[in-house]
Amino acid sequence: MAEQNLPDIQKNPSEWYTEIIQRAGLADIRYGVKGCIVFQHWSVEAMELMYDFLEKDLKKRGHKNYWFPTLIPENYFYKEAEHIEGFSPEVFWVEKAGTDKLEERLALRPTSETAFYSMFALWIRSYKDLPFRTYQRANIFRYESKATRPFLRSREFHWIETHCAFATEEEAFQNVLDDMETTKKIVYGVYGVPTIVFERPDWDKFAGAARTFGADAITPQGRVVQQPSTHMINQHFAGQFGIKFVDKDEKEKVPYTTCYGPAISRIFASVVLTHGDNKGLKFPFEIAPKQVVIVPILAEKEPKVLVKAKELAEKLDDAGYRVEVDTSDKRPGEKFYFWEMKGVPLRIELGPRDLTAKKFLLFRRDIEKKIEVAERDLVKEVEIQGKALSENLKKNAMKSFEGLIKDVKSIEEVKKIVGKGIARANFCSMKKDGEKCAEVVEKESGGKIRGTRIDTKEKTFGKCVVCGKSAQHVVYIAKDY
Repeated sequence: MAEQNLPDIQKNPSEWYTEIIQRAGLADIRYGVKGCIVFQHWSVEAMELMYDFLEKDLKKRGHKNYWFPTLIPENYFYKEAEHIEGFSPEVFWVEKAGTDKLEERLALRPTSETAFYSMFALWIRSYKDLPFRTYQRANIFRYESKATRPFLRSREFHWIETHCAFATEEEAFQNVLDDMETTKKIVYGVYGVPTIVFERPDWDKFAGAARTFGADAITPQGRVVQQPSTHMINQHFAGQFGIKFVDKDEKEKVPYTTCYGPAISRIFASVVLTHGDNKGLKFPFEIAPKQVVIVPILAEKEPKVLVKAKELAEKLDDAGYRVEVDTSDKRPGEKFYFWEMKGVPLRIELGPRDLTAKKFLLFRRDIEKKIEVAERDLVKEVEIQGKALSENLKKNAMKSFEGLIKDVKSIEEVKKIVGKGIARANFCSMKKDGEKCAEVVEKESGGKIRGTRIDTKEKTFGKCVVCGKSAQHVVYIAKDY
């Protein structure tokens, strides 16, 4: 008998999310450290693929991959005052090794600027060493004091972090723009999650950054999930670590540095929330753990059905597709329900009659329709339908995304929109003097100022939504997870 229906994703998105994580085998929250989860194979398979797409693009841009230690000496943090002030409340400290108290505390990395910069000071000597682009795939640790939620907000999460150095500010900023293009190309182009890239206000910058830019996705349920952020690091930061190079004019200079942090586990949550429906998950074809499932029907009565199913699976595997044959003893309807819930893009139904006709039914998870396919055309049709499914998911996600942005002209209108979508509003200042108005917005609506768009210059259409002063910016306000 099929399992009980999932909670309605529109009416109870939080309950739906909690339930699908358990049913689809994405994570187990019962591990003995609060805020830390066991990532189960179905999510890991998808995230490994997500990593691959991002890393391929970073390598194409010239980034070299490194593996840095998880432990960071305490003195590294204190070299940059703003950085340690920003991260101290979130740091896990290691103070003992065995029974011995350590002479110096070691931090479980909350981010790795200080670790990378300590080595940059040894590796960078000349302008010929620049640009210097590095990255690592890593897990990081932050003592998250808010309520934790699997993939979205936890005390250990998985990401890619890039750390780069450049001779000029112009080169560094171009790298930041390239980071944002990577976000657009991969997060939307492959994962199907639409985003807007904002410059964050001064009060919401990364600790140690001169400027911070962050991409945000908004789920169809109306809440924002932060996507990759990229930062122009304050030049003082590199100077404190003694990173210097001799330029072409033979003068010693401090390079300009940037960092970029695609949090794969949080982006995965965006994939789940953006594409999911009341039946469960829907994965874009490119990052689905299994792209095709073959369901033999009446195989116990006709053994040739299972033989053919395995033959088709081998053919698809040879063509490079991730495929599984469901040989469980469940009834066909239960199998269909199970794989639809797991988000497998395509399903092949194969019974005794199909062996004679040499035609099969191919089910597409996104449109929930069956297509008759001749056996000789199967591999080609899987390619066609897989691409069509991904494009359809992207189109539907973008349509939903754009429909959730609403113009507002008062704090009352902000309150009506926030939590259900993004409020687009006039705002007085993105500098520190605007922080008081931002606090009013958060207190009244529960939403935060996400920032100003950088992909387009937007004209103000009234006065500041809070204080009524002349507006200098158009900002976006939303609740986040």
